[in-house]
Amino acid sequence: MDLSHITSENFRVAYEYALSIVEGRKIACVENRQAAQRFLDDLKRDDLDFRQEQFDFVINLIEKTVCHQQGEDLQGRPLKGTPLLLQPWQKFVIVNLLGFFIKGTNLRRFHESLLMIPRKNGKTAFASALGWALSILERMSGSKLYILANSLKQTMESFGFLYYNVTRLNDKTIRIRDNNQEHSITKTFSDGGSIFIQALANDPKRLDSLNSNLLILDEVHTWKTAKQYILMKNSQKAYRNKLLIAISTAGDISNGFLAQRLEYCKKVLNGSIVDDEYFIFICKADQDEKGNVPDFTDPKILEMANPSCGVSVDIEDLKRDAELAMNDPQTRNEFLNKTLNIFTASMNAYFDINEFKNSDKQYNWTLEELAKLPINWYGGADLSKLHDLTASALYGKYKHKGKEIDIIITHAFFPIVAAHAKAEEDGIPLFGWKDDGVLTMSNTPTVHYDDVINWFIKMRNMGFKIKIVGFDRKFGREFFLGMKKAGFKIVDQPQYFYKKSEGFRRIEIKAKNGELYYLHNQAFEYCVQNVRAIEKTDDMIQYEKVDGDGGTQRIDLFDAAVFASVQMLEDMTKASNASDWLNS
Repeated sequence: MDLSHITSENFRVAYEYALSIVEGRKIACVENRQAAQRFLDDLKRDDLDFRQEQFDFVINLIEKTVCHQQGEDLQGRPLKGTPLLLQPWQKFVIVNLLGFFIKGTNLRRFHESLLMIPRKNGKTAFASALGWALSILERMSGSKLYILANSLKQTMESFGFLYYNVTRLNDKTIRIRDNNQEHSITKTFSDGGSIFIQALANDPKRLDSLNSNLLILDEVHTWKTAKQYILMKNSQKAYRNKLLIAISTAGDISNGFLAQRLEYCKKVLNGSIVDDEYFIFICKADQDEKGNVPDFTDPKILEMANPSCGVSVDIEDLKRDAELAMNDPQTRNEFLNKTLNIFTASMNAYFDINEFKNSDKQYNWTLEELAKLPINWYGGADLSKLHDLTASALYGKYKHKGKEIDIIITHAFFPIVAAHAKAEEDGIPLFGWKDDGVLTMSNTPTVHYDDVINWFIKMRNMGFKIKIVGFDRKFGREFFLGMKKAGFKIVDQPQYFYKKSEGFRRIEIKAKNGELYYLHNQAFEYCVQNVRAIEKTDDMIQYEKVDGDGGTQRIDLFDAAVFASVQMLEDMTKASNASDWLNS
């Protein structure tokens, strides 16, 4: 790529920002280093053009027309009314978004972006100012910008910032509506261009009929599903130079939309997935292989997570917050989410899913390979609600490199009639699980018993030696009898917590010791993250869904695994007792 025509000072700032990260002169997290390297590599590509006019226009417009609405600088001086001068990381974002074009065209390369920045780093003001400037840049296309967050209150943070700045311009041709019915800004320019900016409430019925070229989606960590995101993205189909900007911190919905999207973005940054239209900028604390931050009081960790450190965020304040989080567990999750920008499990969740993931990734047997190993398998099934998610499981143990590895194979079932509605309403990625081969859609209004029985038959035919299957027959006597007819040894296993505690503890210990393998099944991970447990006497444990019986979450696959684990442990006990009797 020829850059000899680039004379922009803004480009120089962005380039130096990237270079300082790649060369190690500036502290940055893994994802930020990858984004910087991606930028430097993209500048060498011959299939793209790089131009400075648009990002210079937007940066100059922001710095000359947008001011701080509130706050103080690090010396305590009031910021209200002072110019919003962009920091190097903010110029880096804008230069990326507006600098690259499809070669020989006026089509920008990036159409979608994720900006994951901790709180107090100015991300809402930055995104609002960027939306304002982009609207004016695209005015000749009849620009329409919509701002959406999970709540109208959060949406109004962005709109209020724009309202403050627009009224300062004293432009009588700008029409502002700010009432209970509408929050919008409209202007028609003398050159024939126009802009329309509106803050929206999160109402799916209204989102379905929008038409926009620019979107700001704020605090998307609160979104349990991709429904709003997809609805908004679909509103941009009439435009070619469209741009969706998602901004957020991390949160405690570790199986929600943003947490799953983050995993995709990491793959784009490390090059394992190619998505040339997606710009990704993430500042967070680096984590070890178990998902932990080894020392979150380390100033280097605090700085890499907070790009505005030294400008709007004081390192000494961050250190004090880190010390408090270390000494006071009740503040720790909030600190990890909002200051270090990493996802955590809900405070109500019992398990640390990172322990499960770290254990699972150490092994990579396929179903075909497991079927050939000399393992006795024990089954479990959870058919408590046949119009909802149903689960089956096999559980076995195998000596491998001096360790006893517990292996869990789970499969889910769901009636296809209710699948679309439940996937959207309850935020369950049913169709993703189906594509992964870990869920069967029953072509009936309820899950058909035969589908579950046929799964066990299929596994047996593959070579799995299924010794016993445990099931509470009061939840499906027909299934119980059908399994017997198919030749399985199935035993009645009532759902008493004192019976299930041993299986629960077995899975917990194996995960902590790195001796649990569940074939990378994301449906199983989803269920593990939804388990809430209460410690009883004598190390007993009683567990349920995090959101209770009336909630939208599911733990069925974990429950089926516990059933199967209990059968294995009881059979081991019987075998041990028989051996003791023979040797006495």
